[in-house]
Amino acid sequence: MKTTGDLQLLKRINRSVLLRLMLVSPGLSRARLASMSGLTKSTVSGLVRELIDERWLVEADSTVAAEGMGRPSTPLHVDSSTRVLIGIEVAVECLRLVCVTIQGNILSQTEAPLIDRQPQRVCTQVAGMVQKLCGQLETQGLLLSGVGVCLPGAINDDTGLVRLAPNLEWRDVAFLPLIAEAFRVAGVPATQIHLQNDADAAALSEYEFGSKDGEDPLIFINCDVGVGAGIVLNDRLFTGSVGTAGEIGHTILQINGPLCSCGRKGCAETFIGSRFLRRKADMQAAGQYLGVLIQNLDAMFNPRVLVLGGRSCVNNPSLVETARQTLVAYAKGAGLPAPQVRPARYGLQAAAVGAAALVLHRFLRPMLLGASIDSGANAPANP
Repeated sequence: MKTTGDLQLLKRINRSVLLRLMLVSPGLSRARLASMSGLTKSTVSGLVRELIDERWLVEADSTVAAEGMGRPSTPLHVDSSTRVLIGIEVAVECLRLVCVTIQGNILSQTEAPLIDRQPQRVCTQVAGMVQKLCGQLETQGLLLSGVGVCLPGAINDDTGLVRLAPNLEWRDVAFLPLIAEAFRVAGVPATQIHLQNDADAAALSEYEFGSKDGEDPLIFINCDVGVGAGIVLNDRLFTGSVGTAGEIGHTILQINGPLCSCGRKGCAETFIGSRFLRRKADMQAAGQYLGVLIQNLDAMFNPRVLVLGGRSCVNNPSLVETARQTLVAYAKGAGLPAPQVRPARYGLQAAAVGAAALVLHRFLRPMLLGASIDSGANAPANP
């Protein structure tokens, strides 16, 4: 049995290698895939046939001339018309649900007010929205490859336990079993469900669906009711030992400052969170605080790119511009170039799209452990 398990894992790894190559370099032939992956031609041929049958890949309608005297080859492409991913953001005041292709194109998006913050009722509301969407997918002949969920809290990557989500007033919530049961009761087709922090998920929306030039390290700063940072480092999410890495909203910017939802005083959230900005419109000061946060992250991680998202940034362009000016001033003072800073590619949908990207991220890295659960007895081990 151990040998069988090891062979199955090896097969999943090889499949993921081929799919990653196809996502980065569309139009490769089987021969080129074998050459670039280091796998034998017979292994590639068998795996490609499986991926075509499962609607991950499609063959081009025409062949192209091979290099030298070889036979013409058939280009392969990722099948962007059949397999889809669902992403859900449980925000403090609303639920956002998106359906995207495996290349990150948004097919549908829905936003609804959060009716109740009690975990079980949140799961019930989410399950109702997903069940409705799954009915539409079936009608359109689309195949669901998995569901990703993200929320604003510290999540244990191994178990899916929400350790602390202060703005939802959650502590030690076993969220994954709750959402899986809610899916079962609502009649959602069996699938694999993944869970991650919202800022971490948002970072994946940029990393998996953005530039293919290897923007690593990448940091996504999510400024909403809470403030968090998602960090991609060495092709992985950096979440820390217990899942609290990136909780920059609770770094202290002012000793004995305003009281934060976490119980501490002077947290970044109390200066640049969306609740604060609705009460006090001092965008100049808020932008400076945001600039300080960005400068500190740049000093710690030296990322290739910093992405700014969340309602505070999307709805207040002046906040972002002041932060950028503050960052440039710090860099100039140190005699260093300022890091690249850009707005979120998906705007307010970044975290939800990132939750969908989480499904793909895990599928492409079979050795990567993370919080996930099958929502039914017949759910596949991999999408």
